[in-house]
Amino acid sequence: MQLTKKFVKAKNPCAGGYKWFIRDHNGQGDYQAVLDALVADGRVSDACWLLDQFGPTDAVLKLDAVDANAIVFAGTLEVRMGINVDSVVRAGRSIFTGGGIRAGETIMAGENITAAATIASGGNLRAGGDISADWGIDAATRLDCAGNVRAKWDICAGQDLAVTGHLHAGQDVQTQGAIKCGQGIKTGGDVRADKEINAACGIQAGGDIQCGDHLASGWGMIAGGDIRADGSIRAGEGVQAEGTIQAGDGHGVYAGLSVRLDAWPVCARVSARTRPAQLVSGHWVGQDAAEDGDAAPGATQPSWHPKAYPALA
Repeated sequence: MQLTKKFVKAKNPCAGGYKWFIRDHNGQGDYQAVLDALVADGRVSDACWLLDQFGPTDAVLKLDAVDANAIVFAGTLEVRMGINVDSVVRAGRSIFTGGGIRAGETIMAGENITAAATIASGGNLRAGGDISADWGIDAATRLDCAGNVRAKWDICAGQDLAVTGHLHAGQDVQTQGAIKCGQGIKTGGDVRADKEINAACGIQAGGDIQCGDHLASGWGMIAGGDIRADGSIRAGEGVQAEGTIQAGDGHGVYAGLSVRLDAWPVCARVSARTRPAQLVSGHWVGQDAAEDGDAAPGATQPSWHPKAYPALA
């Protein structure tokens, strides 16, 4: 793609960037060549603006490694080893690397981000597709993904973590903001957020599920440890914890919000070490319920189970 003065000016560029384009490129130039020149001249934000305006290309850049101040490529970036930049890693389409990705400020791709080691951003981490790491994923500020996020180790964010698809970590998921998931959450360890946790499908954690605000899932929840929230706990189906289930002061535990009342003994089962004091809805099947004869005959399977969540199993 060839850029011209008229073409660029129609996008209402900043005065400084437009003067640079006229002065250094005589008001014309190849799209990617202009992006490279902007980055080389330290105008990384202008390069990102240009990519925002003119969009991705089908070009593929294959490199052995990247060790630079920044890289902005309009197509797909394929790196055999690792990517290490001081500021921004950005691709109009996907980023693939056989090593890790480290950026001091931002990692961003219009489609997928895939790494064979750790993905670590000193600022935001964003993808228009999936984000996948064979090790961990760490964003110092926001993590935004329009697809699925998967890591074999921890997934951490300094602010909000927003995922349109599934969120799957081999170890913990932790954020100092909120977790909003358009599908299900599955971890081998804890799920922790300083603010709310909201999953459209189910939540399964090998450890604790804990948040500083409301905790909600459209299906069920199951934890190998405790389930705790400073606000309410709301589940479309059942809630099961090996430890305790505890909502915040003045808030309740609500199970079975998406199933019929006559299906509660099977689909809205609530199980924990002790009965939650704030249990408002759901069918309690803990030890004291069995002693009182309240447990449903033959209802032995928790409301959250792998067969109900094929994408997370």
